[in-house]
Amino acid sequence: MIKLAVYGKGGIGKSTTVSNISAALSQMGYKVMQIGCDPKADSTTALHKGKELSTVLSLVRDRKNDFELSDMVCEGFGGVVCVEAGGPTPGMGCAGRGIIAALEKLKEKGAYETYKPDVVIYDVLGDVVCGGFSMPMRDGYADKVFVITSGENMAIHAAANIAVAVDNFKDRGYATLGGIILNRRNVKNEDEKVKELCEDINSSIIGELSRSDTVIQAEDIGKTVIEAFPDSEMANEYRTLARAVLEACGIKED
Repeated sequence: MIKLAVYGKGGIGKSTTVSNISAALSQMGYKVMQIGCDPKADSTTALHKGKELSTVLSLVRDRKNDFELSDMVCEGFGGVVCVEAGGPTPGMGCAGRGIIAALEKLKEKGAYETYKPDVVIYDVLGDVVCGGFSMPMRDGYADKVFVITSGENMAIHAAANIAVAVDNFKDRGYATLGGIILNRRNVKNEDEKVKELCEDINSSIIGELSRSDTVIQAEDIGKTVIEAFPDSEMANEYRTLARAVLEACGIKED
């Protein structure tokens, strides 16, 4: 089982990218589980067309432990197993601690043994890498961390902080940095800025995504690009990225 976590600045396109990677991997024959680790609980929306999905934390809050694994998940496009950790009632709790509770509950309910995913992807709110937001990096969860960034200064700053966090955890047996994904915003000197980031954190760009209206068009109809526009150039970019992620995890696809 390949386990990876995707981080990056809020609004950088993590959920869109992760959902399209999940969809692409499912088309390649992999059983994928995508776990949204953001209080907004919208990581998997494009995979199940907005179907109402109870978050793990809402189930814990409302029903204590009186619920089944099937109440926590739904299968979306390509059979991708979709899970949303959710968050606390606004102003009433710590979102980071909520992620810890949600991931522990998934283990307790036997999610991985039941669905037997080949690939597990944690989509993590990336502006903060303390406490619960670092949970997917910990031993037993993700093996590799991938960071999405553009050439925008705040995105690069967040990416650098995440890379530092991964490096600080290296002696604990936590996940290692798999590489940088460049999600272009077409800002000035974008390639140069991201390459400089990679040099600073001793990493590399493993995949690049164009800024494309196709992504917006797919989101407008509640689908991934892979599902909505499978023959588009953008869909092929996501498929190429999915193969690159696998390769960074030690899996070579023909």
